[in-house]
Amino acid sequence: MEYVYAALILNETGAEINENNLTDVLDAAGVDVEESRVKALVAALEDIDIEEAVEQAAAVPAGGGAAAPAGGSSDGELEEADEVDDEGGDEEAEADEGGDDDEDEDADGEGLGELFG
Repeated sequence: MEYVYAALILNETGAEINENNLTDVLDAAGVDVEESRVKALVAALEDIDIEEAVEQAAAVPAGGGAAAPAGGSSDGELEEADEVDDEGGDEEAEADEGGDDDEDEDADGEGLGELFG
């Protein structure tokens, strides 16, 4: 992990990520440097945009779930939509939603009945 941190430090300071610079950072941190690991990391990062990779990693929720879809509603937009419903929004749509719940429950029950006989 120290090797990756050293590469991130070099990237953040604008220094070139090469074997010498990476080794210097690791030496300064008191790490027992393995040349093969340094070479492998430099080669692996050759075609990687570190800034983009960090942004993508930051977008992933800590729980490991998928990131929110692009163009999703913000909390403010959701609260605004709730206020419209509270003020007497589209009652016909709400009535239709209630009917669908009963149909879904019946369909679920039938499936279980067929499964268990």
